[in-house]
Amino acid sequence: MLTIYGVYCSRASRNYWMAEELGLPFQSVPVIQARRLADPFSASAPVNTKSPSFLAVNPMGLIPAIEDDGLVLAESLANNLYLARKHGGPLAGANVREEGEMIAWTLWAATEVEPHSVKIVLTYDNGQDNTPDGKALIETCVRGLERPLARLEQHLQTQDYVVGGRFTVADLNLAEVLRYAMSETDLFDRHPAVKAWLGRCHARPAFEAMMAGRRKEVEAA
Repeated sequence: MLTIYGVYCSRASRNYWMAEELGLPFQSVPVIQARRLADPFSASAPVNTKSPSFLAVNPMGLIPAIEDDGLVLAESLANNLYLARKHGGPLAGANVREEGEMIAWTLWAATEVEPHSVKIVLTYDNGQDNTPDGKALIETCVRGLERPLARLEQHLQTQDYVVGGRFTVADLNLAEVLRYAMSETDLFDRHPAVKAWLGRCHARPAFEAMMAGRRKEVEAA
C-alpha cells in the first residue's frame, strides 16, 4: 500500500490529491512541520520533521515523502509524476511526447511559479500580510508572477487543460503550486483563462476530498 508522510496542511496535499484522483488506497502518516511546534524534541511532541523516525525516511527532514513497494521518494511534484507513470490512465501521458510536456510543465511550476507563490502563502501564514514589509513582499511576488501567468494564460486560450486536452498530473501539480497565490484575487482577475482553469481543477471530487482532509486537520488543531 502507498504510504504518504505529511499532514494535509503542507505540500503533502499534492500527493493526497493525486492518490484520490487515482483511487489508490493509502496510509497517511501525519508528520507535522517542526516549525509549528514549541518543542519538536519533547517526549509528548507528535511525529514531526525533526523526529528520528521520520528522518529515517527522509534525512532532509521535509514533507511530504511517499513509500511505495519499497521505493521512497521525497519530492512532492516528482512523487506525483511517478504515481501517474506507474498507474497510467488519463492523468498520465498517453505517449512520450505528452509525458515530456507533463515533466516540462511540472518543472516550470517549480522554478517559475513556486518561488513567488510560496513566499505569498508564508507571509499570510506568519501573520505578516498587513505589515509594511509583508505587503511589500507580496507586491514583489505578484509582479514576479505576472510573466508566468501571462504565459499560462496564452497557453489556455485554445485548450481547457495544460496537456492533451484533459486533466492530467501536469494540471494537478501546477494548480497546487498556484493555489499558494490565490489570495491575490486581482492577479487572477487579470488572467481569466487561468482563473477558469483553476476553477475546473478545483471542481474535481478528488480535490474536494483532499481539501476535506485539510479542513479536518484545521478543526482538530
